[in-house]
Amino acid sequence: MCTRILYRTGTGTYVTGRGMDWNDLDMQTDCWVFPRGMRRDGGVGAGSITWTSKYGSVILSIYDLATSDGVNEAGMVGNLLYLTESDYGDQGARSKPTISVGAWLQYLLDNFGTVAEAVQAMSADPMTVVSADAPNGRAASVHVALSDAGGDSAIFEYLDAKLVIHHSRDHTVLTNSPVFEQQLAINTYWDLIGGHNMLPGTITSADRFVRASYALKASPQFSDRRQAVAAVFSQMRSIGVPLGMSDPDKPNIASTLWRSVVDHDARRYYFDSVINPSVIWVDLDKVDLTPAAQPMKLTVGVPDDQGGDVSQKVEPAAPFHFLAPSPR
Repeated sequence: MCTRILYRTGTGTYVTGRGMDWNDLDMQTDCWVFPRGMRRDGGVGAGSITWTSKYGSVILSIYDLATSDGVNEAGMVGNLLYLTESDYGDQGARSKPTISVGAWLQYLLDNFGTVAEAVQAMSADPMTVVSADAPNGRAASVHVALSDAGGDSAIFEYLDAKLVIHHSRDHTVLTNSPVFEQQLAINTYWDLIGGHNMLPGTITSADRFVRASYALKASPQFSDRRQAVAAVFSQMRSIGVPLGMSDPDKPNIASTLWRSVVDHDARRYYFDSVINPSVIWVDLDKVDLTPAAQPMKLTVGVPDDQGGDVSQKVEPAAPFHFLAPSPR
């Protein structure tokens, strides 16, 4: 499930691209506009962490249970990707405020304008992420990538009940398993071989990591904004998994259902569904993110013919409830 890249343009701005791979072709996907000033909680009952959003955001939800992707008004982008090895620990043993795995990314987008701010706050490991099964029965087991308008990047993984943070501008690619440190080691081997000679060609996440890394390094740094966005879309499409191809026993090997691309500087959020003919986008400058505004929604994961700017097509809607374990 999923590939994420961070691309530097010829003018020194940044574009983040992400592909969503999942083994449920009917996965519900919606675009939400959330204003700043929203009062939130972790969504898992007593002991949940609480906060008020400092930044407005435009996000993509899956199943209306989790924020899977998004950008806030400061230009920080977050991407939630599947990771089998995730271990969030026992919430009772950790004795920290709790947050739904579906709310984790939203918490980061709501509270931080840069990667450095998020890393500093999260380095204290201030909360316990609580997971549950997605509607298709798969465990919601994930890691998070953040990137900001200045090109900074960080990867957040819970391993052996501890939060591990990889913070570097060089962390421009992320896929799924194995854990990020091991992916870097695998990629070092392929760097020595050189992508001009040979690249691994399977749809496994490790091979996608290598191909994405090669394509990102080989791509020109376009100064034209339209070409830069097109370069990221073309790279994401080249790494995508064809519709209908998946491994039923491995959720991280599944069809690409959609792609998102964010131009950090322009604050424009693009969405490309594999079942629809055209790319759509939301301009953060054209939606109301003030505290008095209502949350807004646009369903994007269904067959339709819309294309282009959909900033004015979002409609008022009550915010979704984050994924929570079933009562025992």
